[in-house]
This record gives sequence, C-alpha cells and structure tokens, in this order.
Amino acid sequence: MEKNVINGKYPINDFKTGESWRLFKIMGEFVEGIDALHNLGPAVSIFGSARTNPGHPYYKKAEQLSALFAKKGYAVITGGGGGIMEAANKGAKRGGVESIGLNISLPFEQKPNPYATTQIEFNYFFVRKVMFLKYAQAYIIMPGGFGTLDELFETITLIQTQKIRKMPIILVDKDYWDGLIHWVQNKFLEEKMISEKDLDLFHLLDDPEDIIQVVEDFYQTADD
Repeated sequence: MEKNVINGKYPINDFKTGESWRLFKIMGEFVEGIDALHNLGPAVSIFGSARTNPGHPYYKKAEQLSALFAKKGYAVITGGGGGIMEAANKGAKRGGVESIGLNISLPFEQKPNPYATTQIEFNYFFVRKVMFLKYAQAYIIMPGGFGTLDELFETITLIQTQKIRKMPIILVDKDYWDGLIHWVQNKFLEEKMISEKDLDLFHLLDDPEDIIQVVEDFYQTADD
C-alpha cells in the first residue's frame, strides 16, 4: 500500500517544500497575527455566515450589535469576509473602533470586505482560530453554517476542558438556534454526553442590548 499520498491543493497536506518549511510558514502566520493584534485591547469576536446579503435582518442586526459594542469601547474581530462578517466590520468602523478582519484564503466565497481597518490573511484555519480566541473577551455567534458551528463547538469545548479562560459565548437569534439547543438538551444531556452545568457555558439571546449587558456583567463580576 502506498503511504503518504500528497495532494498539494490542500495547505495541511502540502509537503512539496518539506515538512520543516511548512512549520516555518505556520510560525510565520502566528507571528504576523500576534504582531498585528497584541496591542488591541478589549475586543469581541463576531461570527456568522458569509452568504448573508446586506438586506437581510441578520446582516442588519450584526451591524447594529457591532456598533453597540463599539460604543462600549470594544474592538470587533471577524473572519474578514462578506455577509455577517462584513456587517460586523462595518458597524465597528462606523463606531470608530478597530475593525479586524482575519481573512482565510479559500478557493471560493471568501473575499476581504472593505470595512476592516486591519486585514490579516491566513492559510491555516487553526492559526486563525487562535487569533479569534486569544484577543476576544466574548464570542458572539450569529446565524451561520458549518464554519460557524465549528467555531462555536470548539470554543465551548476549550472552555469546558479548561484549556482557555471562561468568556461569554452568546448565540444570537433564538429562532435560528432553538432547534440546535433543543437537540443538545435532549440528546447530549439526556444521554449523559455532557453535564447539566455545561449548558451554562453559553447564552441564547435576541436583543442586542441584552447581549451587551451579558458581556458587561460578566467582566464586572469577574473584577469584583
């Protein structure tokens, strides 16, 4: 059987220039991200679909929510692309705070939006995820697809296993997320795949003002 079949199309499998050189490329992405963001200050990461058009209520809510965070002095970090990411960067820029776009190089769909005041390009998803987590004080999960779910569950897992500090994780729009939460409660919990306290690791909210308040209350309590 042939071993180690290589397909250079995929970054994680690109051994054409040797394994050690690939590690230097990964390190370079970490260095670029850290250099760009280490002085960022308080920030929130906002996630959601790249496929949401500007006329959609989700887009409008993301822009409104981002602008409200900006008023409270929070920078906004997104995936740097279109849809909800664009809306969040737009709201942050309008609010006069740092508007960060952590763009990922993809063969389709992902193009940098014009509202990020700082754009950083990544080839590796896992490096990009570290930047989302390292510099955020809260994770705001707007409606999205597989990528959004990936970010949501990885963050919950890292907090659950105490690999990162606890922070507010807020799912926005009850109608969109209710089916998923119902499934988590009635499958994960019922079959003892998680514990009751794990359900406290996230919030499900609609109103932007309530979302801001949860984040503010979390850090006020932490400081007391």
